[in-house]
Amino acid sequence: MISRNSKSFSLSCRVNGSELEREIPSSRSLLDFIREDLGLKGTKEGCGEGECGACMVLVDGLAVNSCLMMAVQLQGKELVTIEGIKGKDGGLHSLQKTFLAEGAVQCGFCTPGLIIASEALLRRKPDATLEDIKLELTGNLCRCTGYEKVLSAVEKARRK
Repeated sequence: MISRNSKSFSLSCRVNGSELEREIPSSRSLLDFIREDLGLKGTKEGCGEGECGACMVLVDGLAVNSCLMMAVQLQGKELVTIEGIKGKDGGLHSLQKTFLAEGAVQCGFCTPGLIIASEALLRRKPDATLEDIKLELTGNLCRCTGYEKVLSAVEKARRK
């Protein structure tokens, strides 16, 4: 457990399928832990206030904005970043394939968060409707694609 006077914390969790034990500063955000400590750069820092979804990751299967969560909250949990989203054969995941095929990727900054949010939805609700998809992605901002191609990509991935 962590005390108020602690400057560091011994973290034990799973990251993208691998066990991890590491001493971390108790004040470290999950976003900074992912990018700086783990060197996983797919998770992006957008607004830093939980408004854009660029930093979205899965924690125990739930989509969360990593800029709003402290790394110590991972204790005993499973973290999946965009680097951990893979197909059954270890290659591209069906969402990644359909995003490419549908042209749902432009600058790519928002893409990891959109894929994470979509994966969380499809894990929870494999038969998600277009309205479900729209609702799930309301926390993810994109300036390039106009969303139609993103929605089409998620719908097609749902069918695979």
